[in-house]
Amino acid sequence: MTPKVVRETEPEQRVQLPPAAPAADSYRPNRGTPLNLDWVEDVRANTSAIERRAQTLITRRTVKKEWQAAWLLRAIACTDLTTLAGDDTVERVRRLCAKARQPLKPSLMDQLKIHELGLTVGAVCVYHAFVETAVRALEGTGIPVAAVSTGFPAGLSPLAERVAEIHRSVEAGAREIDIVITRAHVLGGNWHALYDEIATFKDACGSAHMKVILGTGDLMTLRNVGRASMVAMMAGADFIKTSTGKEPVNATLPVGLVMTRAIRSYLQQTGMAVGFKAAGGVRTAKQAMEWLFLMKEELGRPWLEPSHFRFGASGMLADIERQLEHFATGRYSAGHRHPLA
Repeated sequence: MTPKVVRETEPEQRVQLPPAAPAADSYRPNRGTPLNLDWVEDVRANTSAIERRAQTLITRRTVKKEWQAAWLLRAIACTDLTTLAGDDTVERVRRLCAKARQPLKPSLMDQLKIHELGLTVGAVCVYHAFVETAVRALEGTGIPVAAVSTGFPAGLSPLAERVAEIHRSVEAGAREIDIVITRAHVLGGNWHALYDEIATFKDACGSAHMKVILGTGDLMTLRNVGRASMVAMMAGADFIKTSTGKEPVNATLPVGLVMTRAIRSYLQQTGMAVGFKAAGGVRTAKQAMEWLFLMKEELGRPWLEPSHFRFGASGMLADIERQLEHFATGRYSAGHRHPLA
């Protein structure tokens, strides 16, 4: 059940804490399977039907008032707060981590009366060079640090260098590794090479969770997206992720629909659950809710938890904060009053 946030003007000002997600712990984490080319070949994608289904999430699904506020709080909890710019600095990463620890202004939390939720983001995602900085800044919070790796964003450096990069980030304290695949393996239908590459990265990750970035904007067809998703899960992916955020087209709902249905098919065949991460182009509170609706309808309640679902975003948090302030006060504040960090 989604938490209910009550307006400040209502007599009773409180938050109803949600119960634990049903059956979330009954799914086994993904340990991978041998490559099964029959599963890969069975993947089909009817583009027009997929696009129609994705459109219904926008036109037929909506929530308002306190329920909308509650869904937006859930979006914050599932966010990988990210900075992957060429001009990143140590100070910027420290500010990002401060925002991760306290995503909303104290005054807004007072108005919403949600201090008891202990709200934080799902993770902080940075380049390897800033992993140690982020780990120190988040010490004692339980918020994991995710490092993009394996020659991000192109993934075309020599394999030994990509594996070594994973080892360095894990040694520096990263608990999650976002790896990128060689897109040419997908475009050429070289599923053995793709499987071996991802399995090698999984071994290098050790106990760290591995998120496999498919770079869907480069994969040409939705069928390729579905097949790459299946191979990544068989190779041991803990999450499959849409994009690096650097492609011309990044996270879209049709792509998300294909990937979530691949997750569902894999779960049905193996009993193992794989998480999903939408990254690139998710900038508004409205988009965040659309992705949450997709997760709820296609995969169920456990995929509204940070253990199973993440956004890769930065600017989205500022827009969510604006929407929550409007809910609490009835007024929209200027965007500059809600800086990222």
